[in-house]
Amino acid sequence: MSRRVVITGGGSGIGLALARRYIEEGAQVAICDSDMAVVHQVSKNYKMAISFCADVSDSDQMESFHCRILEEFKGVDVMHANAGVGGPAGSVDLIDHKDWKRCVEVNLFGAFHSASWASGVMKKQKTGSIIFTSSTSGLFGVPNRSSYVAAKWGIIGLTKSMAMELGDYGVRVNAICPGAVSGVRMERVLSMESEASGLSKDALRKVYSEGTAMRSFVSEEDVVDMAIFLASEKASMITGQALAVDGYTERTV
Repeated sequence: MSRRVVITGGGSGIGLALARRYIEEGAQVAICDSDMAVVHQVSKNYKMAISFCADVSDSDQMESFHCRILEEFKGVDVMHANAGVGGPAGSVDLIDHKDWKRCVEVNLFGAFHSASWASGVMKKQKTGSIIFTSSTSGLFGVPNRSSYVAAKWGIIGLTKSMAMELGDYGVRVNAICPGAVSGVRMERVLSMESEASGLSKDALRKVYSEGTAMRSFVSEEDVVDMAIFLASEKASMITGQALAVDGYTERTV
């Protein structure tokens, strides 16, 4: 039987790259994304088993998505809690509290909704892999990005706690911590941080790349490679880990 894979935030970026790889490998893939236009485009371009529009921070919308998955798949083998937003940039004394809360709701609460549901399904199956997309921002402090950093640190705590809870059921839980990933989303982050810090985008891009041992951004495919490995039997004894894919971050912005 082909693997049953669920990916939140699967309409673009890392999530879509993950979905494409799993489809190539013959898996049944279900994605959700909050942008209806993106969901329609993905459905048109790729052979997704399920393409669903849902805001991961909305428990009712996610319950509908999860019910659809169980109707179609009858279970789930791999859950990638990947959906996230960059959140606001600014000093903690000036940042808008509603924007701060929204970032945490999507990145942390959204990840919890998906992982909580998947853990219940996988406990009954006695097998499964849950993979969170955290960030190197979940390993280091980053100025002017407090909401994003807090959420990504929270994901790592959730990873370690769930790994301890689920090990007896044969379920593994890990987090991937990408560094600066080339793409549209990173360009938006650079623009936002440029406005908050007063540094140019080019200057920030240089700080990010030169802050790693490899002096480079990472690609979506670099992150996908790690995710595919963690979901495989080759990683059968890897759980509770926060694994950086970042060219080794030596310093942050």
